[in-house]
Amino acid sequence: MIKFAACGLLAVLALAVPARPAGANIFPFPYKIDQLENGLKIVSIPLSNPAIISFYTIVRSGSRNEIEPGKSGFAHFFEHMMFKGTKQLSKAAYDEFLTRLGAGTNGFTSDDYTCYYVVFAGRENLEKMVKTEADRFINLYYTEEMIKTEAPVIEGEYNTSAANPGRRLIELLRDTAFTAHSYKHTTLGFLKDIQDLPNQFEYSRLYKKRFYAPDNTILLVAGDFDPARLLTLVRQYYGGWEKSAYALTTPVEPPQAEAKRAHYPWPSRTLPRLAIGFHGPAYSDESVDKAALNLMADIAFSPSSPLFQRLVNKEQKCLSLGASFADTRDPSLLIFNAVVKSAADLPYVEKEILKELERLKSELIAPDILADIKSNLRYSMAASLGTTDGVAGTLAFYINLAGDPGTLNKLFDLYDKIRPRDIQDMARKYFRPSNGTTVTLAAGDVQ
Repeated sequence: MIKFAACGLLAVLALAVPARPAGANIFPFPYKIDQLENGLKIVSIPLSNPAIISFYTIVRSGSRNEIEPGKSGFAHFFEHMMFKGTKQLSKAAYDEFLTRLGAGTNGFTSDDYTCYYVVFAGRENLEKMVKTEADRFINLYYTEEMIKTEAPVIEGEYNTSAANPGRRLIELLRDTAFTAHSYKHTTLGFLKDIQDLPNQFEYSRLYKKRFYAPDNTILLVAGDFDPARLLTLVRQYYGGWEKSAYALTTPVEPPQAEAKRAHYPWPSRTLPRLAIGFHGPAYSDESVDKAALNLMADIAFSPSSPLFQRLVNKEQKCLSLGASFADTRDPSLLIFNAVVKSAADLPYVEKEILKELERLKSELIAPDILADIKSNLRYSMAASLGTTDGVAGTLAFYINLAGDPGTLNKLFDLYDKIRPRDIQDMARKYFRPSNGTTVTLAAGDVQ
């Protein structure tokens, strides 16, 4: 399913975002892209909302970057360390600075990037924010002892995640489906690598030099500010940041030759779960493949779909049913998942999902249903752009993928052009048995 969510902490004043007809630009705001000599890209989006400014730092470092054996989890590790402070500004001083501004801040790590954001009020505070964030990224300071202190915290986060059967299932799916690409592991990484973090101080410095560099970073600023003033400040405070020039080459996942299966015996009582993943395409605002598959997921596996209505509401075999087709920089998985009420029904639910995929290969989706999905998708995107931080939070995801806010307009132009035949062609292309991996989870040894 396609979802749009802003990442910021603060609820801010709504922008006037008028409804737009199909074919009109879904992203209606002017923007400017600049780049410093060291490679740092600045995306400026001045908005009419008074006072509020969303300041996002997008580091193109996620689990995708962790290509060396034994080195998974470093992108997430740096998310933790980036809040430890510098020699000029300690963590306590940074927190106090944000408190004085009434600002909200946080960060998150994904497969493809790590995002840090601050939402604050007042044009008069822009220079303070640029100066402080530049210091935080250029002069991050931590010691070997700090890594040893933080490693148990990260391991605890992993253990909390691993106690969730749904997350454990996806971890198993990715580990089973991928053989070469770094999407094989989740953003938390493999447990053995997390446990080895205290011994990786020197490698952590190498990772920072490679990826926490201006030529791997995008500043995205939306709200009430002057773009020319912003650029002057960024040049002043970020201009001395040394570029990396490191070229990441992710391993190419070979075509899957035969169907795969795996099962996780859960050690205690839990509802059984099923996930089926097919290798799919990377994000594109030009090729029809991923866009057509996104529309298909919303049509055939949403709560309003016939399959959901039957398995969840009528037959009550499933507690939940859905499709998750993530937009990623490299080819990833097209995932169908279900929480099933009885382990005995796992084979039945799997069969019904596969039957639905076969139907999509042989039958065309009704044009009126496709038109409704496109309209709903356009409305959802417009709604996500309804606040200052909504604009920044939504764009952070797409700018990571394409580097330009204009990708949203290109993507929705592509959605407008997709026809039922395109969706059928993609179902035939990707939902082949040999391209699929099925994983199950249930209490005990039930499979």
